[in-house]
Amino acid sequence: MKKMDYQNVRGTQDYLPAAEGIRRNMKRTLEDVFSQYGCKPLETPILNYTDLMASKYGGGAEILEEMYTLTDRGKRDLALRYDLTIPFAKVVAMNPTLTMPFKRYEIGKVFRDGPIKAGRFREFTQCDVDIVGVDTQVAEAECMLMAVDACEKLGLPMVIHYNNRKLLTGMLACIGVEKEKQSRVILTIDKLEKIGASNVVKELHTQGLSQQVTATIEAFLQAGHSMDYFKRYAEESVDVQQGIAEIEALQSFLTSLAIEKQCVFNPFLARGLEIYTSTVYELFLEDGTITSSIGSGGRYDQAIGGLIGTDETFSTVGISFGLDVMYEAIRSTNQPASPLVDYYIVPLGKQTEALLVARELREQGYRVECEWSSKNLRKALTKANKEGVKYVIIIGEEEVEQNLYKRKDMQSGEEQRIPFRFAKKVVQTTSIQ
Repeated sequence: MKKMDYQNVRGTQDYLPAAEGIRRNMKRTLEDVFSQYGCKPLETPILNYTDLMASKYGGGAEILEEMYTLTDRGKRDLALRYDLTIPFAKVVAMNPTLTMPFKRYEIGKVFRDGPIKAGRFREFTQCDVDIVGVDTQVAEAECMLMAVDACEKLGLPMVIHYNNRKLLTGMLACIGVEKEKQSRVILTIDKLEKIGASNVVKELHTQGLSQQVTATIEAFLQAGHSMDYFKRYAEESVDVQQGIAEIEALQSFLTSLAIEKQCVFNPFLARGLEIYTSTVYELFLEDGTITSSIGSGGRYDQAIGGLIGTDETFSTVGISFGLDVMYEAIRSTNQPASPLVDYYIVPLGKQTEALLVARELREQGYRVECEWSSKNLRKALTKANKEGVKYVIIIGEEEVEQNLYKRKDMQSGEEQRIPFRFAKKVVQTTSIQ
């Protein structure tokens, strides 16, 4: 028989217990933070109709090119979700009786057939929070505060870059960029941090803009770093006026919350996606060890109404954390992993007694592993040390005769003898006549 060459699909990977233990702790930490902010848990399907995921209110042309599509036995066109946002918008559209404001969180896998790099795979995990029904910048401020809290608890110092899409589109209109070309120009400007101003200008030259407009955009990229710059254009554009007002309202909240130093106004941040209608933000590691963002989000007020097929506006703000890239960041800091068990029991021929002790400890809430192989005591202790287990319990003939067990602290080396009755628990059964 030919031996199969087993390997993971490119862009996917396995997480062995030590790695998955860290990831589970990260998820629990994020869930705890989300719950503290009053967010309710939600779960949506991985499998969706292609029409839903390909909606113009979805991820935009670039993401749609990366969407995994398939056909089921009924010849229906289906797609794997590429984010958690559109499936969430669908939930709100399908459930008009939801009490507003509605705050939800979801942690789940998403799929994109895109480039692979550190912390970015084709199957990856997003951790999302969305707020529907709040039309002021307090919703954005709460999401940004939540991000600060979550990253502090995870030990990941970060900075938040934020901007406003109204401000950016309004400026482009004032500069003379036609409306039908604005989306493509925004996508190009959004690459500023990655490819630099000169390459952005080169790309703009290929987009059918006049020399004057391109030169004005280049000047904007060099000068537009403060609110005063934008206020010169406020009288020319309602979008610029609204963008300035919303940014100033957000900045007022950030200052009151004392997180303004961790939040940086970036007038060229666009987030690329057409779904966003107002505030946008991205999270970056403070030390820059990973250059891609570890989270992002913004306001998208038109998506839910668009899915319903009406012009109705649903005030919606979201934030998404990338678990995989955050895991890579934590792994690079060499933070010690928490042990996966509290007690490791080594029975020296006394398996029943080991089960009895393990059962009592589990009833007290401890995580307990019993060694069921024929591993000798020395090898068992080596395993416990390697896995960072704090306590090892040894149960042999002597311990059973004396109704006690030995508990060894693997950090200090101290041993204690703990009283325990090894009498077997009697299970009463009722015979059926």
